[in-house]
Amino acid sequence: MGYPVIKGVSYIIAHVPDLVRYGSKPTRERVKDPSLDQKIKLSLRSFDEAKNYPPHQVFIGNLKPEDLWNIKKPWFENLLPGSSRYSEWGEIMPQDEFYGLLKIADEFDLVYLTKEFSDRVKAKLIDHILFDAADMKRLGEGIDRDKVVQKVSAGALPLLDGDDLVGCIQDGHDEDDNLKADILLENLSCKASGILAIRRALRSHQQDPAAIDFIMNSGEEGVGDRYQRGAGNLAKAMAELSGCYNSTGVDIKAFCCAPVHSMVLAGSLIYSSIYNHVIVVGGGALAKLGMKMKGHLTNSIPIMEDVLAAFAVIVGPDDGYNPQIRLDVIGKHDVSTGSSQQAIYEALVKKPLDRLGMKIPEINKYSTELHNPEITEPAGSGNVPRNNYRMIAGLAVMQGQLKREEIDDFEKKYGMPGFSPTQGHVPSAVPYLGHAREAILKGELENVMFMGKGSLFLAKMTNLSDGISFIIEKNQGK
Repeated sequence: MGYPVIKGVSYIIAHVPDLVRYGSKPTRERVKDPSLDQKIKLSLRSFDEAKNYPPHQVFIGNLKPEDLWNIKKPWFENLLPGSSRYSEWGEIMPQDEFYGLLKIADEFDLVYLTKEFSDRVKAKLIDHILFDAADMKRLGEGIDRDKVVQKVSAGALPLLDGDDLVGCIQDGHDEDDNLKADILLENLSCKASGILAIRRALRSHQQDPAAIDFIMNSGEEGVGDRYQRGAGNLAKAMAELSGCYNSTGVDIKAFCCAPVHSMVLAGSLIYSSIYNHVIVVGGGALAKLGMKMKGHLTNSIPIMEDVLAAFAVIVGPDDGYNPQIRLDVIGKHDVSTGSSQQAIYEALVKKPLDRLGMKIPEINKYSTELHNPEITEPAGSGNVPRNNYRMIAGLAVMQGQLKREEIDDFEKKYGMPGFSPTQGHVPSAVPYLGHAREAILKGELENVMFMGKGSLFLAKMTNLSDGISFIIEKNQGK
């Protein structure tokens, strides 16, 4: 039996400017400085600005990452007017539709939308290929605006569309902080965006939902209650509303490294014949909205962390066609590896390649943490992908596989500019899977290494770092 393959991908973005206020950083800063509300409002992008933003078009697949080299910076000032909100395997959804999706994903009648807004959203979603009559029934008829006002006055979290109050979300329990409205909004946002990504992947690649056996959600939300924080299962919740009725699922937690761990686990489950088709999904992280807004406001640029990003990957058995996951050359950060950058890159890059008898330049492309530098640099976080590529290039120089003067060219030759929204786990290598799959199928690439890293010390349980890598390559049966 051959190695498992990447059968399909999807990447979606939900532009949610009026949810920025509920991101972790804005929530905390607004309490300290109420004037931030107006500053945030004046710095938000319109849907067209988000849709026409070059890195977003790369993320959903309408542009290649390499196209960004030829677009003048700052990208937020050099938009691509008339860009499509749809791609072959993705889309950019406006806020009003996403609010409708939140309501569709709500199983416990916690989200309320006004009648007028519900009618407006229904008129738009009814023409969307991923939604049907059952979804419209779940969306419901809405309630009078006065009732929404009453609920907000009683403590419900308001949902705004510009200056309009269009809905709210209630607490799920009077005495459980884990079921407060703000936490439930985070969880529902991850669930809803994950559902959209799964539905898009299934439809774009003509995959029967009933054939999916298992779903793994690599999102960052700790879904649970006061007795079992983080013990919930968003993966199965996503499967329920994605038509995957023969599937079960589980959430995989490893901070930013979870998507790459999940890809390795998915491939292993298929290779061992436990499951036949597995979906790896990563829902959007509402807590990360506006995370670096202070750097953006200080530099008078738009708040670009105004989107929820999500992805879904369909992994299946070898079909003699699609790119394979090489399960015999997984790189991993052992407990004994240590936390030095050199040790981490040796574990994730050098050691697996040594097992193949390959040199670093023999991998066509490296996909690392693909944070968009236009978001991170104004906040003082630097160009994350470039730093990673320089580390890999430096390791190649140490091994005598690359000349020192070639370090500066390594990023363009073996890497790519960062283009992913800074959604924590989402940028961790996997945004390039769709591009890599397509390039390999077209014969433009032979192989790609995907490398994710994580900061386990953030949970205050260990000082260890984390990391894992895998390679996909051209199917030898093709």
